[in-house]
Amino acid sequence: MFHHHAVKRGGLPVKTVRYCADIGLVQASSRTEAGYRTYDETALRKLVFVRRSRALGFGIEACRKLLSLYQDQGRTSSQVKPIASKRLQEIEEKQRELQSLHDELAHLVTSCRGDDRPDCTIIDYLG
Repeated sequence: MFHHHAVKRGGLPVKTVRYCADIGLVQASSRTEAGYRTYDETALRKLVFVRRSRALGFGIEACRKLLSLYQDQGRTSSQVKPIASKRLQEIEEKQRELQSLHDELAHLVTSCRGDDRPDCTIIDYLG
């Protein structure tokens, strides 16, 4: 059994642990007399799994689905791959948006003289 604090020492922020428990992704094994949640090995592995999934930007529903596949010995990788592929597409779309913003802003910054005079292409554009 691991207390909340042990979980924290294991690199899992208390906030993450509480959040996972609150949305029902991971159940605490029990509570101590002081009211701290305790987690067994299995629950701890699930918490780490969820943390890694969230770090890759998977949403709650995708995390839930991935977690259930993780626990399903009969899963196939063909059930898992589309979930990750969808996330990859979202990231690539975001990259295109950021690149477009980057190019636009880079152009404005380059064309602004940045001198003592008041005229400024950035202000002109925003105005």
